[in-house]
Amino acid sequence: MSRAYYYQECPTCGRNLKVRVEYLGKSVCCQHCHAKFEACDPESAAYPPSSSGLALLRRADELLDSVGAPQEVPG
Repeated sequence: MSRAYYYQECPTCGRNLKVRVEYLGKSVCCQHCHAKFEACDPESAAYPPSSSGLALLRRADELLDSVGAPQEVPG
């Protein structure tokens, strides 16, 4: 029996993990950092799940990019 897989980023350590399709919607554990997270389709509009820290990290990156590079203060 062949199994279907997809790749999902661990919301804790950021590694790309090979996840079985049959685990979609279930709690899984990262084999590298042992963090638990929900297996979900990264292509869906619901990704990342609200319980994931990825959404918060991406928003922080957006805010930092909108501020731009810090300017030097004459001193």
